[in-house]
Amino acid sequence: MADTHEDSPPPQDGPTGDDAGREERTAPSLGAHGRPPSRSEHWTAFTRSPFFPATVLVLILAAAAALFAGSYTYAMANPTPRHIPTAVLGAADSPTGRTFTGGMERALASSLELRPYRTRAEALEAVNEQEVFAVVSLRDGRVALDVAGASGASVARLLVESAVEVGRATGVPVTVADVEPLQKGDPRGLALFYISLAAVIIGFVGAIQLSVHARPLNPAERIAFTALYALLGGFAIAATVDWLLGTLDLPFVESWLILALTMFASGMVFSMFNTLIGRWAVLPTWGLMVLLGNPSSGGAVSWPLLPSPLGHIGQWLPPGASVNAQHTAVYFGGHQHLFPFVVLAGWALVSSAVFWLWRHRHPGGRERGGAHAAP
Repeated sequence: MADTHEDSPPPQDGPTGDDAGREERTAPSLGAHGRPPSRSEHWTAFTRSPFFPATVLVLILAAAAALFAGSYTYAMANPTPRHIPTAVLGAADSPTGRTFTGGMERALASSLELRPYRTRAEALEAVNEQEVFAVVSLRDGRVALDVAGASGASVARLLVESAVEVGRATGVPVTVADVEPLQKGDPRGLALFYISLAAVIIGFVGAIQLSVHARPLNPAERIAFTALYALLGGFAIAATVDWLLGTLDLPFVESWLILALTMFASGMVFSMFNTLIGRWAVLPTWGLMVLLGNPSSGGAVSWPLLPSPLGHIGQWLPPGASVNAQHTAVYFGGHQHLFPFVVLAGWALVSSAVFWLWRHRHPGGRERGGAHAAP
C-alpha cells in the first residue's frame, strides 16, 4: 500500500503564513545592510513619530508655566513707585511744603512729580483727566492730601499710608480725603482688570477653537464669526458683572463695546499668527497677551508702581488699552481718551489685514463648488 505521506511537503522549522508576517512586523527595524540603526537614524525616526511634538509641548508648557509665574511676580510682588504726578496748591517751596514733600519722597523712595495749579477746581479737573494721582494743598502750616482711589487703588493706598507716617514724623498736620473712591462692589479696584483679562483670554481661546472645530470656515467667515463671538461675549461679561452680580455699575453700552473690541482684537491676533506660523500660533499670542500684556496693563498694579519698561509698554498692548478705556468709562465719565481705542482698533485692523493678505496660507477653509466626478 502506498505511503499516504509520500507527497507531503517536508516540515519547516521557522514560522509560516500569518506567524511569519507577525514576526516581521514586530521585529526591530534595522539600518542599511541589516545593521543596527545609527544614532542619526534613531533621531530621524523619533522626529517622525508622535513622541517628538509631544515632547516639544512638554518643554514648552514647562517654560510657559515658569514665565507666567515670573512675569506676574516681577510686576506685582513688590510694586515700587518711580514717579507719581501730583498736583500742588499753595507754595511748594514753603517750609511746610519742603518738609512734607521731602518726607514723602523719602518714605516712597521715589520722587513726586509736582505740578502747580492755581485753583482747586483746576487740580480736580487734572485728576479727572488722569493727569495727576493726588492733590496736595498747603495752607497755614497744614497739609490736605486728596487722593483718587479710582485713579489707582494701589497708588492711593500707598500715598495715604505714607502721608500719615510723614505727618506723624514731622509734626505737620495732615488730613486725607478720597475725592474719587472706588465703587462698593470693587473695594480693591481689581474687577475691571478681571473683566478685561476675561475678554483677552476668551478672545484668543475662541479663535483657537474656531481653528480646531470650524476649520472649514473661509477667511471672511472666520473674521465674521470672530466679530460675532466678540460681540456676544462682551455683552455676556458686562451683563454678568453688572446685572447679575451687581459688582460694578457700568456705563453698559460703552463697557460692552470696549470688551467686544478687546475680544475681537485678541482673537484676530491669534488668527494672524495662525496664518503666519501655523500650529504654533498660540506661543506668540500667549506671550504677547498674557505674559507681557496682562501684568503690564495697570489693572492689578497701577502704572506708576510698575517697573518702568512695563509701565510704558503696557499702554500700547490690547490688555492695557482695554483696562485704560474701561477704567475711564466707569470712573471718569465725560473724560474718555481716544488713545486706548486707537490702540485696540490698531491691533484689530493690523491683525485682520495681515490675516486677509496672507489668507492663501490660512490653515483651513474649503473648496468652492462641488468636486468633479472621476471618469
